[in-house]
Order: sequence, then C-alpha cells, then structure tokens
Amino acid sequence: MRVAVVGVTGMVGNVMIKVLEEHQFPITEFIPVASERSVGKEVVYNGSKYAIIGMEAAIAARPDVAIFSAGGGTSLEWAPKFAAVGTTVIDNSSAWRMDPSKKLIVPEINANTLTADDKIIANPNCSTIQMVLALAPLHQKYGIKRIVVSTYQSITGTGMKAVKQYQMERKGFEADEMAYAYPIFENCIPHCDSFLENDYTKEEMKLVNETRKILGDQSIAITSTTVRVPVLGGHSESVNIEFNQPFEVADVKKLLSETPGIVVQDNPAKNEYPMPMLAKDHDEVFVGRIRRDESIANGLNMWIVADNLRKGAATNAVQIAKYLAAHHLIGQTAVPA
Repeated sequence: MRVAVVGVTGMVGNVMIKVLEEHQFPITEFIPVASERSVGKEVVYNGSKYAIIGMEAAIAARPDVAIFSAGGGTSLEWAPKFAAVGTTVIDNSSAWRMDPSKKLIVPEINANTLTADDKIIANPNCSTIQMVLALAPLHQKYGIKRIVVSTYQSITGTGMKAVKQYQMERKGFEADEMAYAYPIFENCIPHCDSFLENDYTKEEMKLVNETRKILGDQSIAITSTTVRVPVLGGHSESVNIEFNQPFEVADVKKLLSETPGIVVQDNPAKNEYPMPMLAKDHDEVFVGRIRRDESIANGLNMWIVADNLRKGAATNAVQIAKYLAAHHLIGQTAVPA
C-alpha cells in the first residue's frame, strides 16, 4: 500500500503521520509531499526518515492513496491529476465537499456508499464531523426537524500562524503575524472563516450544507454561530435539536453510548462532561450535558467535543483509507476494518 500525505509539513499533516502510525496502517511505501520550498527536507515515519518530494514526483510515484491536507486551491489543481493516474484522493479541504459528484464521508455513517470508482473523496469540515457523528443515529430513530448549533473552536483549526499568535500574546507580546483581526488570548472571536453575503461565515454555512449532505436530508432546518476561542485541545459545540418524534433522554443516552466512535460523558452529579482538554489526542467524539429542552416539544440539548486535528481531520481521513483497503477498493493489501 503506497500512501502519499500531501501537505505533510502542516499541522494536520503532522497529526496524519501520528494517526497512520497509531492505526498501524500497512504502508509499504510512505510518500511525504509538500510545496517546493519543503522539497528535500526530511520527515520521520515509523522511526525512518523520508525526504519530502513535490507534486509532480508524487504523481509519478502513482500512490494507491493520497491524503490531502494542503488547502482548497491546491486540491482543485492537483487532486484530479492524482486521480487520473489511478490514485484515490482523500481530501481534507473544502474544495470537493459540496460537489454533487463527490462523496462526503464520515466512515461510521456513510462509508458503505464508497466504490472503487470514487477517486476523489471529500473529508468533511472538522466541526461538521463531530456533530453529525452524534446526530446520525438520532436522526435515524427520531427524525431531526431543526438544529441550532454554536461552536467554540480551537485555534489549531486555523493553523500554526494562529497558535504562534496565541503563544506570543500569552507571553505579553504582540504577534509578528496576526492570524486573526483581533487578539485571541483571553478573547473569543465570533468569526471563523470569511463572511458571506448573508452575514454568515463560510464555517457556519459548512455546518448547514455539509450536515444535510451527509445525513441525506435537505429538509433539516439548520442555523449556526461559530466562535474562535483560545483553546488548543479541540472544538466544542452546543447543539440544540428539535425532533419530529418524541423521545426519552435515557434512550438517547443509550443510543449514543452504543454508537461507534462516540463516548458519552454525562454525570452532572460528579461534574463529568466533555471538555477539549480531555479530548486532546483522542480519536473519539465526546458527548455530554444531554438533557431535554423544556421550551419546545421534542427538543434536546447536547454538548459535543472532539480533537479537531484528529477525528475532525486526520483520523477521519485514515478511517476512510482503512475502509477502502479493507473492502479491496484500493491497492492490493486489505487491512482489518
């Protein structure tokens, strides 16, 4: 199994290496890929050093899988070129997510829709992944009418520039380069990604559009507010759901606790609930503060937390690759599902 990681020097790329190692993905040839300014530098995978190569050389190597985390523009230009030589691309950018010809995959929900013909597969937005993983089993049982979500998103979702800004400000200095329009240390910025004509941000509309696509239901009413917070460990979300059918809170908790990839942390008497400092470096999505919304019929509140660099990006992509390999949809080597 020849695996290329495109954008290997970025934050997600670094985590991708860790996740591939931890999941013991059976790689016969590891191909680190980055921009021309990084070509020739070395990265370490499973204790061995590998020289970074450029895009053209990576395409010539004809990897079985190329996991992209290099931005939308890069993906739009290069993913089709990898696909043209038979490589299956798993893309972590927003480039292909809403393309009707491309599948948007969270493995626990809809990996069974994948075929060998899917040469460019979209990885959803980090904040979408953790929310839909919790919503999918509930939607299947009760039917979701409306979702109101507010997010509290880690600076790691913006990248190293944001982390450096935070670190400088925490030390009392002004950052050399500002990732945000305002200081992030001891601040919350209700502005993730750029604003659109409707005064929502791209991040907010990703939650709306990607959720409907993954759940396969365009009728769900969704509204969102996304906020950047000075946190490193992961994204948190307050999610309010209105169902079509009545439910019992105990049944919701049981259903979520039985859902692969979900860990329920919900014991108010012992102050047990999900927090980003506990989710950091974990692959699971953590759900707590599960309680009835007493202001409407069939309403539920949940608090959802996940490490955005792992399940929100790298882990989800590796899980897609593992599914493809296990079902003989790529390469020659199958791996356990």
